[in-house]
Amino acid sequence: MLNYIARRLLFAIPVLIGASFLVFISIRFIPGDPAVAIAGELATPEYIAQVREQMGLDEPLLVQYGLYLQRTLQGDWGQSVRTRVPVTQEIMERLPRTLQLAAWSLAIAALFGIPIGVVSATRANSWIDTTSMIFALLGVSMPIFWLGLMLMIFFSVQMTAWLGLTQPFLPPTGSETWRHAIMPVIALSANSMAIQARMTRATMLEVLRADYIRAARAKGVREQVVVYKHALRNAMVPIVTIIGLQFGTLLGGAVLTETVFAWPGIGRLLIDSISFRDYPVIQGTVLLIAGGFVLVNLLVDITYAYLNPRIRYD
Repeated sequence: MLNYIARRLLFAIPVLIGASFLVFISIRFIPGDPAVAIAGELATPEYIAQVREQMGLDEPLLVQYGLYLQRTLQGDWGQSVRTRVPVTQEIMERLPRTLQLAAWSLAIAALFGIPIGVVSATRANSWIDTTSMIFALLGVSMPIFWLGLMLMIFFSVQMTAWLGLTQPFLPPTGSETWRHAIMPVIALSANSMAIQARMTRATMLEVLRADYIRAARAKGVREQVVVYKHALRNAMVPIVTIIGLQFGTLLGGAVLTETVFAWPGIGRLLIDSISFRDYPVIQGTVLLIAGGFVLVNLLVDITYAYLNPRIRYD
């Protein structure tokens, strides 16, 4: 197992380098002169030229990327153009908020999505199954930003008016208290919950038709033991894959959620940095998200061996 982990970490290096290269090149194609955006529209040509030289924007793209990669490998992610604060400091100040939001959302999604999928599979083609899958389809179809706005209208406007409150029933923006996190978590977890419910149902239906499940029932094993001990554990391998990928996706989905609810995480930091053409922060944030995907995929593969002892990597 240790050899497998070491190989996966080694293979992660070219993945991260490729991600950094794509981000570095793509943001250079944003319309407009970044030196003018950084210096200001009213800056003199001399100052704009000075900014361009300081940022290395007068060098060829490959040279710029080589210098950026060299600094990144040395642990220097640069300095924010907008705030003059080191990129690592900017990210570390926002990262806990995003991880908090993503972890809560994933926990809520798994807490409800997996049981819904199990119940739907054990009662296939019943009204419970049909109703659950209709709501799951709605959850998959609704855009995060639209659901966030609808939640704000209902909980912050309508509920406040119905109850005659002087303050919003749920705060529409901010992150000061746990109440501020309720709507962002609901908006971010809805899609993940729906996907987990559908995946759990499909996988459980396949496992419940297996010969060893029929054999367990023939021996008189209680139905709850058959479903939750034998079937669900074997069905968890693809479900864990989805959950792992969703955690990385939630970091990306948090961009929209944090923007709608003014949640001070790395998603909102990324949007603000794109608006200000803050290249170092954009590159650092995307590189961090890519690294998160790689780490989560590694943890998912390790979890496979625990769920299914037949899986070995050595």
